[in-house]
Amino acid sequence: MKPAVPDTLPISSIRWEDLIPGMGRANRALARYDGLLAALPNADILLAPMTTQEAVLSSRIEGTQATFGEILKADAGEQPREAERGLDIFEVINYRRALRQAVGELDKRPFSLNLLRAMHATLLNTVRGEDKARGNFRSTQNWIGPAGSSMGTAYFVPPEAGQLPGAMSEWEKYYHADAPDALVQLAVVHGQFEYLHPFLDGNGRLGRLLVPLFLFGKKQLSRPAFYLSSYLERNRDSYIARLRALGREASGWQRWCDFFLTAVAEQADSNGAQVGQILELYRTFKQRAIELTHSEFAVMLVDAVFARPIFSTSQLVEMPHMPTRPVLIHLLSRLAAGGILSIVSPGRGRRSQIWACDELISVCERYGK
Repeated sequence: MKPAVPDTLPISSIRWEDLIPGMGRANRALARYDGLLAALPNADILLAPMTTQEAVLSSRIEGTQATFGEILKADAGEQPREAERGLDIFEVINYRRALRQAVGELDKRPFSLNLLRAMHATLLNTVRGEDKARGNFRSTQNWIGPAGSSMGTAYFVPPEAGQLPGAMSEWEKYYHADAPDALVQLAVVHGQFEYLHPFLDGNGRLGRLLVPLFLFGKKQLSRPAFYLSSYLERNRDSYIARLRALGREASGWQRWCDFFLTAVAEQADSNGAQVGQILELYRTFKQRAIELTHSEFAVMLVDAVFARPIFSTSQLVEMPHMPTRPVLIHLLSRLAAGGILSIVSPGRGRRSQIWACDELISVCERYGK
């Protein structure tokens, strides 16, 4: 199989008028979701579990097996029993770090290829693939296929490395250009990135990381918090098939844009429903915690629980403005007695007790299926 030849941006074959119904549905759904985001109190806290869930699902599309619960336990300091599972967990954690890194940079300057390369370096730091030109566009040919495949037996062979400098420069300009519809533009941005496959590893995860960053940068969302991987993971075969059709079928880009708009519309509604349930649970737990503890620290504890649904006592003790350890343990025990928390593992010696908010975890896992 010969290397693919990238289409010039913008894609001239797209029939925009045929996409109008899908654009309408997707934009309306996204606007409803953004309305919920804008009204969230403590958005960073309430969205933290969803960000972790997105990292899990995006990595799962690439074959990573780490679960949402395992990532939360790792955050609480529990070490995985198997080294291979540990690598999976670190890949998910790096995904989250790359997103936070990008959001921090976008507060200072617009998105750029330099930021893209920096995100890639973070994504592959100390995990599988870190030896594959981490933080740099590839200078050799790659291909996509089953383990042990060659270029001749590959599913897809991306463009030659020599074409990447020009193609990625064009991609960056299109990223910042004005287009008739931002969501169709995002479909092209994501599709072309995966088509070019500019890195030796990590292209799928990095391409999905671009979705919330683009929507935030284009002011389609008030926060870079859009979680598309749940839909893509549920429709993995169609997602991959639509991407592989780019450059091969005359209607490839049209069908890809239609698929992407459907994904945005359905996932925006799902994200909105999840945000609503998390907010309702937060309000319920906040009131219950006040009644259970009669403490000035009640709301602060609930905030800490929602930011980190599985945590150790020591992690909370180290947070600013928390009470002393004995007082904190008493308050956490009251929350456990009231059904807000459960004990994952008791403390032994120097090992701190680990707690979990099972209802919050359940809400997140329900929307990750």
